[in-house]
Amino acid sequence: MAIEITEKMRVDVPLETAWAFVTDARRVAACMPGAEIVEEIDERTFVGKAKVKLGAITTAYKGQVVFANIDAAARSMRIEGEGRETGGGTAKGSLDVKVSESAEGGTELTFDVRVDITGKVMQMGRGMIKGVSAQLFKQFSANAKAQLVAETSGGPGTGPSTAPGAASSTGPDTDEALAVGALLGRTLWQMVVDFFRRLFGKADR
Repeated sequence: MAIEITEKMRVDVPLETAWAFVTDARRVAACMPGAEIVEEIDERTFVGKAKVKLGAITTAYKGQVVFANIDAAARSMRIEGEGRETGGGTAKGSLDVKVSESAEGGTELTFDVRVDITGKVMQMGRGMIKGVSAQLFKQFSANAKAQLVAETSGGPGTGPSTAPGAASSTGPDTDEALAVGALLGRTLWQMVVDFFRRLFGKADR
């Protein structure tokens, strides 16, 4: 099953600050619930893992992530990853990132994701997976904004990671693991709301 998602976030920090963030694998992983960088192979290649809980379905992935096609002048890059799930499923995909000036002021980050997945997580269906992904991006966006704003404000512990062996602050066994009934609940509710909007929209015509 192929899933494609495009998300954007705006943050009130300079372009250079946002670019430094997206090119730091450990800082990015620390903002994603359930994700963790466990090994640094070289400056652009990492081993990561993530634990995902979707209702009764729990999956744990481990695989390699490569920061490729980094264009500092254009402030664009691609992250390529491939992982295997403990139950035999797989996930392979890419994330294109673009950092640019926002028309509203500050900096805009655009994320274009494409991932092909196999295994038991496919039981959730494309709509549910995309809905949960959108909720997870909201969590990531909130965490990333908090870190970036704190950094520009000179808050403690907000600078780039320095120890190659240091673990991400968010591991797959923490309370923030990609869980969760709350995400499913919000996703289901949004699907119901969207259904009735479409239904009554047709009735009004």
